[in-house]
Amino acid sequence: MGYYLDWAKDGRDWPNHVASRFVEAAGMRWHVQVMGEGPALLLLHGTGAATHSWRDVMPKLAANYTVVAVDLPGHAFTQPPSKNSLSLPGMAAAVASLLRALNVSPVRAVGHSAGAAVLVRMAVERLFAPQDIISFNGAFFPVTGVAGQFFSPLAKTFANATLVQKLFAKMADRKAVERLLRDTGSNIDAEGITLYQQLFSNEGHIAGTLGMMAAWDLHWVPQDLKNLPVPMTLVFASGDRTIPPARAAEAAKLVPRSSLIEIKGLGHLAHEEDPTGAAAIVADPASFVLR
Repeated sequence: MGYYLDWAKDGRDWPNHVASRFVEAAGMRWHVQVMGEGPALLLLHGTGAATHSWRDVMPKLAANYTVVAVDLPGHAFTQPPSKNSLSLPGMAAAVASLLRALNVSPVRAVGHSAGAAVLVRMAVERLFAPQDIISFNGAFFPVTGVAGQFFSPLAKTFANATLVQKLFAKMADRKAVERLLRDTGSNIDAEGITLYQQLFSNEGHIAGTLGMMAAWDLHWVPQDLKNLPVPMTLVFASGDRTIPPARAAEAAKLVPRSSLIEIKGLGHLAHEEDPTGAAAIVADPASFVLR
């Protein structure tokens, strides 16, 4: 496997392969998947993931929407990232540039984890204007305490260390990946484990993931939530071990027009564990809102 994933070789069996295309925007060559007909719906994955994260959700939504999913800068087949595209503002601007290149104006935008923070920044900066945003286990608050003091400097160091990237990639055997995914509180299928192993075994993807972690500053995201100009539904999973479920309620208190949906028994990757349930929430969130 080369430093970056090669679509001709590594993408041959990629989920929803026929929906894939490559688009130039913001100084990058983006991997984008588009399927279905109807109003546009945008899907953004979280840190370390890719379009495969929505592999079973997309076809279920394609009956009523033109579904657009992308590999974020530095992730999977969107390589290489441009200079500033790994920061939160940079990523928001880059995704907005991609939407312009695609001539797509989403009526609904769905983000998982860090992807939800990107959507909030885009909306606050008026880079797009969806009717609403749906967040699955959104990452809106910085890591606090000793972990926060330790993690950020470490990520910045690792992001520029080629040797560390090689080491991470070599350590990504199946058992290690299974353990990493299990630590999020999620149990995903064998195909999902294989796809994450493919990503985590690639130095370019690891570099993009670490670079994103190092470049992000979430300290001012709560202010973005207060200024969010569109309604947001915050979906949280009771078994999420990556982002405490209580964080969704904290975010909801900041957003002017918000609602909460709880998914019981699933973890951080709830949309992969139960794609049918996730698609149903996206299609009609009002039916699932906590009363």
